[in-house]
Amino acid sequence: MPYSSLFRSEEMSLIQLYIPQETAQPTVAELGELGLIQFRDLNPDVNAFQRAFVKEIRRFDEMERHLRFFDAQLTKSDIPVRPLTGDIRTIHARSAQEIDDLEEKIIEHERRITQMNDSYETLQKQYLKLTEMRYVLQETRVFFDEATSRQDNIRNSFDEPTAPLLEQQDLEHGSESLVLHHLNLGFVTGVISRAKMQTFERILWRALRGNLYLKYVEIDEPITDPETDEVLEKNVFIIFAHGKELINKITKISESLGATLYPVDSDPNDRDNNLTEITSQIEARNSVLQNTKNVRRTELIKIAEDLNIWMTIIKKEKAIYHTMNLFNYDSGRKCLIAEGWCPSNDFDKINQALRNATEQSGSTVPSILNELRTTKEPPTFIRVNKFTVGFQEIVDAYGVAKYREVNPGLFTIITFPFLFAVMFGDFGHGMLVTAAALYLVIREKKFEKGISDEIFATFFSGRYIILLMGLFSIYTGLIYNDCFSLPLRFFPSGFQWHDNQTDAQQIGVYPIGIDPAWHGSDNFLIFTNSYKMKMSVILGVIQMSFGIVLTVYNYTYFKKRLSIWAEFIPQMLFMQCIFGYLVFTIILKWSINWNERDNNGELVHGTPPGLLNMLIYMFLQPGVVAEEDKLYPGQGFVQFMLICIALICVPWMLLTKPFIMRRDHKKIRSQGYHNPQMDTTRVSTDEDNEHGGAVVAEEMFEVEEFDFGEIMIHQCIHTIEFCLGCISNTASYLRLWALSLAHAQLSSVLWDMTLKPTLGMSGVLGTIAFIIAFTLWFSLTVFILLLMEGLSAFLHALRLHWVEFNNKFYEGTGRKFQPFSFTLILKDGD
Repeated sequence: MPYSSLFRSEEMSLIQLYIPQETAQPTVAELGELGLIQFRDLNPDVNAFQRAFVKEIRRFDEMERHLRFFDAQLTKSDIPVRPLTGDIRTIHARSAQEIDDLEEKIIEHERRITQMNDSYETLQKQYLKLTEMRYVLQETRVFFDEATSRQDNIRNSFDEPTAPLLEQQDLEHGSESLVLHHLNLGFVTGVISRAKMQTFERILWRALRGNLYLKYVEIDEPITDPETDEVLEKNVFIIFAHGKELINKITKISESLGATLYPVDSDPNDRDNNLTEITSQIEARNSVLQNTKNVRRTELIKIAEDLNIWMTIIKKEKAIYHTMNLFNYDSGRKCLIAEGWCPSNDFDKINQALRNATEQSGSTVPSILNELRTTKEPPTFIRVNKFTVGFQEIVDAYGVAKYREVNPGLFTIITFPFLFAVMFGDFGHGMLVTAAALYLVIREKKFEKGISDEIFATFFSGRYIILLMGLFSIYTGLIYNDCFSLPLRFFPSGFQWHDNQTDAQQIGVYPIGIDPAWHGSDNFLIFTNSYKMKMSVILGVIQMSFGIVLTVYNYTYFKKRLSIWAEFIPQMLFMQCIFGYLVFTIILKWSINWNERDNNGELVHGTPPGLLNMLIYMFLQPGVVAEEDKLYPGQGFVQFMLICIALICVPWMLLTKPFIMRRDHKKIRSQGYHNPQMDTTRVSTDEDNEHGGAVVAEEMFEVEEFDFGEIMIHQCIHTIEFCLGCISNTASYLRLWALSLAHAQLSSVLWDMTLKPTLGMSGVLGTIAFIIAFTLWFSLTVFILLLMEGLSAFLHALRLHWVEFNNKFYEGTGRKFQPFSFTLILKDGD
């Protein structure tokens, strides 16, 4: 019987490859482009540093380090890297000589970039010192002029006698150096970070007890640190003090706070000469810096053209040798032996790839492919496309399907967006969600090239899920007759209002969904409450029953026919006798017209029975149905029989399978057979075996000894879990009702509080109020109703699939097929 690839995983085979040593690299490269083999590690006990191709891997690691260095330099210089164009399968190394040339080119580029970086950093440091020195000379000229003109203030700032040290006339006619000499003053000049200036000043004042004269000025030009490229704000300072001891103390404090000290001549003529010389040096350094920067940028632009190509080639080559480290080397045949899992339907593609690799390498010795027999469970491979991948990832997040187990991904494509829409149902909101998803689908080729924002990338990856959620929401919005909390009137109403406008007579049936006459009525909420609650129970019982049916496919495929009538049949009977019967009564109650006419022709409203009371008394008083709860004749007998069948199903599930297994085990033991503790499947490596000396497979698996007590406990837990789960899971589906009502009521409140009050306003003021109200309404609709409520409905639909549906038939204990594929390796590397 053929199965869809989404209904069951692909059939897998364990294969063995004999690859000649001279064609090993191109063969593995061809298989990496194909991406259909998950190789096994045939050297599990060998340390990673002792494998055959460690030297080659280290070589490519070093080349990757160089490329990461280039990438960092390009980012630092704001130079964009040229993106890859075309098919990445065409980007590969054609020979070992090409790899050698690429390595040499990369090393040469790194040498030049490193040399230019060192030169540029050295020039920047020199330029920084010259710039700071220029500011020091410029600003200290002002300081010295103030010091000469205000020597009284300087003298009074020290704790010395206030008697003049020099005659006034000598100070007025003497030079600056003479003034400082007669005042017995020394000074320290330098540059310090502006952030440390306040701390610096406070420490100096406390350490010298006020015996100093400090002046500083801010440097207008921001200065760049050549080592960190951080822009710093600095101040020029000069400090006058008495004696060498104080000057030495000032120098140590300045250096401890990271200040840069510059010697300044006290002679103004020498300072002017130094300033002129430093200014010329700055101009020369600036010219050299600009030239070095231009040459470095030109070199980086050349690297940016090919960086992604080099990175792709190196990642592919490194992955090839990592994979070859998993192989065994047969020194006698001079070939590599590989084993791996692959889809059975793709043997022809793998053989074609092996032939292509042999032809391209010019070898006359072909690679050989053998299929091995094994008892080991293969990995699970489910073939998906861009539409189904999102739904399959929802299932895989719960657990990867066991090999050849029924895969819920096929049904999730429909059931997930439908259950979401039951909770989110609104025609207008569905239209907005559909429009957003269609935008992502139409522009998908543009967005596939790269998305930097992680949140947007998440929405883009689920664009087809969002599209179906929007379409189903449009459908359920039509059923609920809700569009932004307003009714849709596509057809005439089935109710005719009387003159008093307080009562209505039904004259027909609205073609689709809820009649718009219900909107605005006093009992609208009561009606929708009852309708959506019963609908949730019906949908839940149908989905859970379908999940139980799917167990038959698993039992049939895995040849567990005992489980069909020992588990499936009693489980289905138990579910249908209680909750299936509840669904039947709901539909029957809907189908009965509870309004009757009396003898005078007046319409008399009947009282329908309460189904909740009926279900409770069905267990409390089996076979007895109160007159007010009766739906049909013979209801008591039917309910009594259903209760009896449901009670019989419990021991049926609990005892049948363990005791039959015990009987079969005793029968086998009575015939002289014993359970083997170890079963070994092995094909020898002798030259005369049927595979020509091939190492086929060596598998060992333990067969557990039969333990009736353990089986009984397991079956007891399984039975209790199913019986209680039927009740709790059915109740869990009521979240469909609760979230649907919450969404509708929140939408109604949002409409009533924002847009509705402005509709009756006229004039310019009314127009402005409407625009403001519409903006507020639309913003809140998007952020609250679409995003927050949509996320809530999404998570609840996810829970219903994982817990209520999957646990009926799905184990999810498999391991995912992870083939050696360059596409996956490059994608993960990004």
